[in-house]
Amino acid sequence: MNSTTFDKRIFSPRVLVADLGFLLSRAPAIGRAMRNPDIGRAFVEKIMIVVTAVNGCTYCSWFHARQAVAGGIANEEIRELFDLQFHASASERELPALLFAQHFAETNRHPDPEMTARLQAVYGERTAADIVLVIRTIFFGNLFGNTFDAFPSRLAGRPAENSSALFEFVFFVLGAWFMLPLRWLSRDGHEATIASAS
Repeated sequence: MNSTTFDKRIFSPRVLVADLGFLLSRAPAIGRAMRNPDIGRAFVEKIMIVVTAVNGCTYCSWFHARQAVAGGIANEEIRELFDLQFHASASERELPALLFAQHFAETNRHPDPEMTARLQAVYGERTAADIVLVIRTIFFGNLFGNTFDAFPSRLAGRPAENSSALFEFVFFVLGAWFMLPLRWLSRDGHEATIASAS
């Protein structure tokens, strides 16, 4: 890790507008995806944790660790998901989606068409589309949290590369009412949440 830069993926103004438009235009479909019985709540949390592990959002890590614990997912499995070492513990049904989620995040929303085709072959077009919506939703949340952290990081001497200080400042000010309480709640990180449930 380069200690002189903020190296997490963040929004640019263009990407923020595009992603927000994408999610708002698909809000009813996202609601249905979250309730898809072929996925299930625990599976949704696992997908979200994998994407969050790639993007490194502190707030999403804390929140989804709590949700996973509450949903009955074993602590060791949660740790493996955050470490992207889920291959042994994931079920045969879950593994293709988790691998796709990791690939989708690592390629910054540009998955290989073969990976997308495999996802559809395993889950069917509708459930595969729902999995992608789940991934896009948490990806937005990850970048939201990271972008909020970018401005304080810049003030501390670790600016994000190819980013605008003005955009980061405006984003920080507009998001503070929502994000500052989360920053306080998540100050101990997701590992403390997991440990407390042991």
